[in-house]
Amino acid sequence: MKRCCLGWIAAAILLASIPCRAFGYPIDGYPFTGIRRLARLQLIVKGELPGTVPAPGAQKPLEEIRLNLLQEKAAGLEPLPPVDPVLQKQIDALFPDRHASYGLALLDITAGRSPRLALRQAERPLSPGSVGKLAIAAGLFRELAFLFPDDPEKRRDLLRSRTVVADKWIHTDHHEVPVFDPQTRSFASRPIREGDSFSLYEWADHMLSASANAAASIVWKELLLMRRFGLEYPPSRGQEVDFFAKTPKEVLRDMAMAAVNDPLREAGIRQEDWQLGSFFTGAGKRVVPPGGSSYGTPLGLLRFLVALESGRVVDAWSSLELKRLMYMTARRIRYASSPALTHAAVYFKSGSLYRCRPEPDFKCAKYMGNVENFMNSVAIIEHPDGRTYLVAIMSNVLRKNSAVEHQSLATFIDRILAKPPAP
Repeated sequence: MKRCCLGWIAAAILLASIPCRAFGYPIDGYPFTGIRRLARLQLIVKGELPGTVPAPGAQKPLEEIRLNLLQEKAAGLEPLPPVDPVLQKQIDALFPDRHASYGLALLDITAGRSPRLALRQAERPLSPGSVGKLAIAAGLFRELAFLFPDDPEKRRDLLRSRTVVADKWIHTDHHEVPVFDPQTRSFASRPIREGDSFSLYEWADHMLSASANAAASIVWKELLLMRRFGLEYPPSRGQEVDFFAKTPKEVLRDMAMAAVNDPLREAGIRQEDWQLGSFFTGAGKRVVPPGGSSYGTPLGLLRFLVALESGRVVDAWSSLELKRLMYMTARRIRYASSPALTHAAVYFKSGSLYRCRPEPDFKCAKYMGNVENFMNSVAIIEHPDGRTYLVAIMSNVLRKNSAVEHQSLATFIDRILAKPPAP
């Protein structure tokens, strides 16, 4: 391949790492978490700072974020119910003219009626992209539960008090994160730099809300330190350096794979349905070798959402805290940007990966790869009228803007679920 072609592909991969920004956690969560960007959002909502006021569905207070499948209703969802023929027919009608790569798993859990399931190529694996960061978040809460099995508030205290300074692990990442100083009210949206200092809560928030690869590698690195040092965590800087320098690579690899994949298995998700195989930054991969490929299926991702709503991602406290971190409170993107969801609470993670090569009459652009064009969306939707559903969509549609495609699908799916089921 000519050097110019390699340059084009490299540029496409670089573009794929530049996100549309979407920020999570309830706006009034700053006193509980110390996540500083939430303080800024509060000031914007109060009119004390300029900025875009979040959508109505993004303004739920902390106390209104709850798990929907605790208690008896969850018992009927493990295993999942059979496919609902009426809902399945309605969903199938969306796809005659859409690409064959689409996979979907949809579960209506609206209170007061029986759960309804629809599936489309739900066991077909594709690259999960940044959706895999949910596995790192689950791993974080699992390690916290090991440290403090009977005291969730100690877990929260550690998330708030443990400060991690950005170092080589962040390279290379171009995702922008919000950096706000509540004292001076200065704000910047920029990539993470060496020397930046954030709490574990903020690193987890950057990983999920801004989808920062740098934050994902930092959080995953901290999981290994928690696993190694236990109640002596956090280690000194010297202890941390020695650990990664002196531990055999294969041991680090096995520890890393267990830290993020074991919580998925414990939540009932099979290995063939979801696996995270490598760090999200090149620097992380050089320290901790990959343990295999990363892949997921819509069915595996849906099972994760069911486990989350049932309080089975580690435990009920961890599941609720992870759901809060998934709550979108600023700009909505991709599937979540559908106007039909403006007044709905949306708990969301997306992931994309695209690559391009030269092709006559084709211009490479974001989310429009002609070699790969993976786009994945997982969402919990809660409407004010009580309609509640879980959805996972994975696709690899070449040469089309998949962000727009997923937004359109969100509108059509919500329209279907707005109608009450036939008696």
